[in-house]
Amino acid sequence: MGVGPVTASAVVATVGDFKQFKSGAQFGAWLGLTPRQNSSGGKNNLGGITKHGDVYLRTLLIQGAKSAVTTAHRREDPISKWVHQLREKSGWQKAAVALANKNARILWAVFTKGKPFEAGHVSVKPGTQQPAVCPA
Repeated sequence: MGVGPVTASAVVATVGDFKQFKSGAQFGAWLGLTPRQNSSGGKNNLGGITKHGDVYLRTLLIQGAKSAVTTAHRREDPISKWVHQLREKSGWQKAAVALANKNARILWAVFTKGKPFEAGHVSVKPGTQQPAVCPA
């Protein structure tokens, strides 16, 4: 989904301990993949990505996401469907950066929880009921 061996090894070599970040959102912000906020008086104004953090890692994640966005219409997993809809609505560049941020969050989850990535996984807030899983 846009993260291959080069990106994964570069992330591991650069970050080291993923538990230094409280959440995947904090990791994405550290990489500079979140929008710049200029908000005041209850009015939210979001700009382009902040471009903080490691330029090499951010470039790898965005390039991998661009590749995944251009081929998303051929795949049936939930993330591909989401990114294809986002591409149609917002354009391919915004979709690529959004997917890069999602991939950063997924990387954080995989490395902190020690579980493999599951393309069909549906996350659920703690304390809520699990969604019914339809047999394939």
